[in-house]
Amino acid sequence: MPAAAAERRYAPVLSGPTRTEPFASAEEAWFWTFAALTARNAGARIVAGLGIKPRPCEPDDVIRCLDRLYRQRRIEIAHLRVLRRFGDQQVPPDPRHPGDHSALRLWREALDRLEWPLRMKGIVA
Repeated sequence: MPAAAAERRYAPVLSGPTRTEPFASAEEAWFWTFAALTARNAGARIVAGLGIKPRPCEPDDVIRCLDRLYRQRRIEIAHLRVLRRFGDQQVPPDPRHPGDHSALRLWREALDRLEWPLRMKGIVA
């Protein structure tokens, strides 16, 4: 191969290893994921490593964990609806609000079941 052709090759340039910061909890990971997906749906481009804090995953990684739990029947559609509702609001259900008692139970169940897979992947510390 001529030298000029070899110089034109496109190869990824790897920068030094960036230190990522895992989430403190599954709840924090969920709120971040939902905000990132909302931004993506609004037209933002999600690029790894360009956020305020470099995270050890993409939003789709958290969604895949939820999908796996759903397929294994460890969470139900009611759990997913509660996650979506309160993810959209960016606040957990309020235990003082009488209408949120069942939502709070589903919220805690879903996040408790999501915590372990996220820990195993290094997404949650």
